[in-house]
Amino acid sequence: MGSDRDPATHLHHAFVRGGRLTSLPARRPMLEAACAFLAERFEPDRLYDENEVNAILADDAPDPATLRRLLVDHGYLGRRNGGAYWRERPTPPPPPPGADAADR
Repeated sequence: MGSDRDPATHLHHAFVRGGRLTSLPARRPMLEAACAFLAERFEPDRLYDENEVNAILADDAPDPATLRRLLVDHGYLGRRNGGAYWRERPTPPPPPPGADAADR
């Protein structure tokens, strides 16, 4: 993958079939694009319980809890004690200054 390729575009070509994520990319920019792709399924300004989040992500992984934790860890979903979730941000952050070109 060239360093000038848009991660979101590449994600859709390589990792999305039928509107669903087929696997998780390993490179960080692609993983961020995958998180942004999954986060699009959640409405802003709405609370979801854990079962709702799992149901939304169920078609993308045999274990939706892994995707749920990934979205929380990467800041795309917020989580409150008690299992309330919400969409945090609509798009991935820009790469940090000096990010390794091999990761782009």
